Parts: sequence; C-alpha cells; structure tokens
Amino acid sequence: QVQLVESGGGLVQPGGSLRLSCAASGIIFSRYAMGWYRQAPGKQRDLVASIGSRGSTNYGDSVKGRFTISRDNAKNRVFLQMNSLKPEDTAVYYCNRNGPIWDWGQGTQVTVSS
Repeated sequence: QVQLVESGGGLVQPGGSLRLSCAASGIIFSRYAMGWYRQAPGKQRDLVASIGSRGSTNYGDSVKGRFTISRDNAKNRVFLQMNSLKPEDTAVYYCNRNGPIWDWGQGTQVTVSS
C-alpha cells in the first residue's frame, strides 16, 4: 500500500521561499515519475511540477523559473523548492505519481500573504 506524507508548508510573505518534502513508502520509489500538485480553494487540483524516474523535469507555466523539483531515490523522497512565492501560489500541495494516481496524502498548506 502506497503512503505519501507531505511536509514543509507554512505561512510566508510574498517573495519568500519554502521547501516542501514528500516521503513515499510501500513502493519501489525509483521506478516512478513523481509530481507535485496543488489545489486552491474552489479550484481543481493541478500538476505544477514533475520529475521522471531518471530526473527529467517539467513545470507548469505559472511556476516555471521559480519552483524546482528534485528527488532522492535513496531516501524515497521528492522535494519542491519554491522561490519568489506569490499570493496566487496559496494552496494545499500534494505529491503523487505523475501517471495513474495513488491514494492522496494529507497535503501541506502553503499560504503566501503579507
């Protein structure tokens, strides 16, 4: 059974930075492409960044140049470094497979506000 646990969210001022972490268990992590998704109130959950099993990355237009996704296969973790945060980045952030989705974790709240 796959378990995903996100952490690292919080309240930050516009222009600030946060680093999110996701710990995965129950899978051979290195085999899977992973993604970070976010869901703002009243909106659908969208993929914002993904990383392939070999480390290739892709980003949504709204975060390109500001967010960086990375992974540590030895520790079964995927990370999202978020810089130059904007109020519109406020959302609950989740990690999951970039592909057929596993059960969602609890997510981590990111609030960008002055």
